[in-house]
Amino acid sequence: MAETIAIGLTHYPPLTWPDEHMADILRWTLQDPDIPEALRTPAGWPAPAAAEYADDTGTTAAARHRAALLEQTRRLRRAVDEFRPDVIVVWGDDQYENFREECVPAFCVLALEDTKVKPWEHPFMGIPNVWGEDEGTTIDFPGAKEIGRHVARRLLDAGFDTAYAYQSRSGQPFPHAFLNTLLFLDYDRVGFDVPILPIAVNCYGRHLMTRKGGLARFKDAVPAKESDPPSPSPSRCTALGAAVARILRESPWRAVLMASSSWSHAFLTDKTWRLWPDTASDRRLYDALTTADFTTWRETPLAAIEDAGQQEMLNWFCLVGAVEELGLSLEWSEFVETWVFNSNKCFALWR
Repeated sequence: MAETIAIGLTHYPPLTWPDEHMADILRWTLQDPDIPEALRTPAGWPAPAAAEYADDTGTTAAARHRAALLEQTRRLRRAVDEFRPDVIVVWGDDQYENFREECVPAFCVLALEDTKVKPWEHPFMGIPNVWGEDEGTTIDFPGAKEIGRHVARRLLDAGFDTAYAYQSRSGQPFPHAFLNTLLFLDYDRVGFDVPILPIAVNCYGRHLMTRKGGLARFKDAVPAKESDPPSPSPSRCTALGAAVARILRESPWRAVLMASSSWSHAFLTDKTWRLWPDTASDRRLYDALTTADFTTWRETPLAAIEDAGQQEMLNWFCLVGAVEELGLSLEWSEFVETWVFNSNKCFALWR
C-alpha cells in the first residue's frame, strides 16, 4: 500500500504579476458601466475594502498579500520535498484552454510526456512578471504518462467515465492551473522535477464558452436557457477524488494529491457586483474543512457554488473526497482573505 499525502494551494495568476498590477482585475471590473455609481470608488465600499485599496490602488497591500501566499506555498514545497513523492496528482480547472467547442469533458486525465512550455505566451499571464522573464522563456513541465494511463484505465475499469489525453492542445497556451502550480512550487527557482499528473475538471461549466473561461461585462450575460451545460456536481467531484485516492493507495507510487485553485472569485460573483469574493461562503466551507465535516462539502449543491463564485473550488471537492477516502488528518491550514485581489486563498496539508 503506497503512502499518500494531500495538499491544497492556489494557482492565482496575479502572483506572477508585479505588486502594482495585482489589483488589475478589480480596476478592469470598475470600468463596467452597469456597476452602481456608488460602488465605482472606494468611498462607497466596505471599510476593509477601501483600506486594502488605500491611496495607492492596492500596491502596498499587494506586497503583504504576496508575502502571505508565498509563506504558505514555501511551506507546502518543503512538505513535498520531505515526502519525496513519485508523482503529484493535481486537480485543476481548464479555462477554455485545452477544451473548447470540439469537446468539453467533465474530467480528463492528462497523461503527458515531459513537455516544454512557454508560460508567458498565456494571455492570463502576458504582462511583466516578477522574475523578469520574457515571452521566449521555456520551462520543463515534468509529465507522468504511464501513471496517468494507469489512473485512467483503473477509473474506467471502476465505472468512472473519465476522458484522457496524451498531449496538451496544439497551438494553445498550456493550462495555467497546472502551469502555475509548477511555477509557484518553484517560485524561488531552485528547480522542480517531480512528475505531475494533471486531472482537468470542467469547473467553469455554464460560463465556459460564454465567457471563454475569463472575465465578462454584465451586459454580456446570457439567459439561463442559453448557457452552457453545468459543471460536474460537488458530490461527483468528491466521488472522483475518492476513486483516484483508492487507485493510488493500491499502486506502487508515493503520491501527493493536490487541489490547485483559489476559492471564491470576485469576477464570478454577481451578488458582489464582481468586486470582491464571497468570503462568508468561503468561511463556511473552510470551517467544515478544518473540522473534517465532509458531509457539508458533499451535500453542497452546485447552485450554491455558482452563486458564491466558487466554481474553481470543485478542484478542492475532488481533494476532500480523496482525504476522506484515505482517512488523512489535517496537519495545518491557512485561509488568506482579501477584498481587492479577486479571490480568497486556502492552503492545507493532510497526512
